[in-house]
Amino acid sequence: MRRRAGFDGRSALGFVLIFGVISLLADATYEGARSITGPYLAFLGASAAVAGIVAGAGEFVGYALRLVSGYFTDRTGRFWAVTIWGYAITFVAVPLLALAGSWEIAAFLIIAERLGKAIRTPARDAMLSHATAGMGRGWGFGLHEALDQVGAVIGPLLVAAVLYFGGGYSGGFGILLIPAALALAVLLLARHRYQTPGAAGGLLALFALRLRECRGLSSLPGRSSGRARLRPGRGAGPGLRAPSSAGRGRPARVG
Repeated sequence: MRRRAGFDGRSALGFVLIFGVISLLADATYEGARSITGPYLAFLGASAAVAGIVAGAGEFVGYALRLVSGYFTDRTGRFWAVTIWGYAITFVAVPLLALAGSWEIAAFLIIAERLGKAIRTPARDAMLSHATAGMGRGWGFGLHEALDQVGAVIGPLLVAAVLYFGGGYSGGFGILLIPAALALAVLLLARHRYQTPGAAGGLLALFALRLRECRGLSSLPGRSSGRARLRPGRGAGPGLRAPSSAGRGRPARVG
């Protein structure tokens, strides 16, 4: 049976930080690659139309398949396994672009990178949602996204530096093996340190949370029934007067 972890404020912060570092390194990997995939396809002989189709197909895969991945994760509860597999696909596909000898192979690897993102994102975000409950979801997601965007800046700059100094496309993609390997190492460390969150139920858990909040509001004074209560002496509309305490029992007068 899988152990399921709860998070207090300190462990939640540690979980968000370690996943922030993973996202930083992962973003440096695939955003660095994405910064030059268009020119790289052209270099391999693809037309502008082909480059556009590959980019569009990759984005479609990267978002549409999240529905499948999210559903599978909720049904199986294998949050860590799905997350690791998604990252692994990306970390293999990106450095292999350095060895692509044709635009067809490069196109396949570009779409595979987007597939990895589609697989891992729902499971990862579900675990983050559970963890940030112990520190504040706004603060937790804000911290994670800030680290994520740092990587999105570092990656293209790293590739640009390699190209500037004459490393070529192969060198540009090859250098991304370093952040990819580091990200995978940190991910495996996180898996060893943190067990499966018990409340990470993805969209279903988020819906259940909102439902409980609504039920809590309905139990507040004045919300116990579906009918609005009128305060004595205040009308609810033109020609309608609520009964006062002195005239309790008398019907309201309608003009």
